[in-house]
Amino acid sequence: MLAPRQPEPSRRPLIVVAAATVTAAAGIGWLLQRAWKPTGDPNRRAAQALGAGAAILCVSVALDSAIEHYRGEFKDRAMFVGPTMAALGIAASTYIAFRPERANETLPKVALVTVGATGLIGLGFHAYNILKRPGQLDALNLFYGAPGGAPAALTLAGLYGVIAGEMLSGKSYVRTRLPRRTAALIAFSLVGTVAEAAWLHFRGAFQDPAMYAPVTIPPLAAVAIGAAALSPRAIPVAEPLLKATAVLGIAGPMFHAYGIHRNMGGWKNWSQMILQGPPLPAPPAFLGIAAAGLGILPLLENPHK
Repeated sequence: MLAPRQPEPSRRPLIVVAAATVTAAAGIGWLLQRAWKPTGDPNRRAAQALGAGAAILCVSVALDSAIEHYRGEFKDRAMFVGPTMAALGIAASTYIAFRPERANETLPKVALVTVGATGLIGLGFHAYNILKRPGQLDALNLFYGAPGGAPAALTLAGLYGVIAGEMLSGKSYVRTRLPRRTAALIAFSLVGTVAEAAWLHFRGAFQDPAMYAPVTIPPLAAVAIGAAALSPRAIPVAEPLLKATAVLGIAGPMFHAYGIHRNMGGWKNWSQMILQGPPLPAPPAFLGIAAAGLGILPLLENPHK
């Protein structure tokens, strides 16, 4: 007796995912151009770029934490906090990207401080998740335990948003110390993101040559913008490297989508492979950090002592 024919899987979820991806890509593209081709006062441009960078980071965290916590079946109610705070960060930082002159208002500043603090608390939860496992800080737990990248990115987004407000505060240190310190923060941000990408690509055995890109281009960009914080002569080197890092943040999800295609079942088994395959929302973190860095560079051209 023949087994009954299984019904074809519905295409509606795939259509919804595709529509959401296109919408997110359009939004990210708009935010990027705010940093890529800014106009007006350099401080206003820097505030726009920081807001755009924070928004892109929050989009990455919102999608990544939602997927990862869904895979964990939201066993702890605290797992709803990450995506929720990332959504709040998207709203506040997008507001800054649209209206940078209002970046120093109380409401967006309080929202972004809350988002950044939530990221720090999330780092503590993720560290506890790893330490309570048998073996604690062994390689297996670091490979497959709760990742630190998402909550750290949430903290960075909060910092970028708060700094955006300070850029238009008119305080004296905005012309002296703040741009250089922000450039150093962006260099640190890139180093941390590179470290996570290197660890996860090491887990994947660097089986594709493209997996070396996130551990070669962004580190050079980090060194260059760090050098630009010390001397404006490094700006001509930092700018193309930051733009290359931004392009890498756009191309990364495409490479990860190809990685899902190569897994067993590929996109025909998309509902499982999105959970088990390379994380689609992770690479745009490079895009957000690079966008913020591009907005800061003009303020480093004529540093004040």
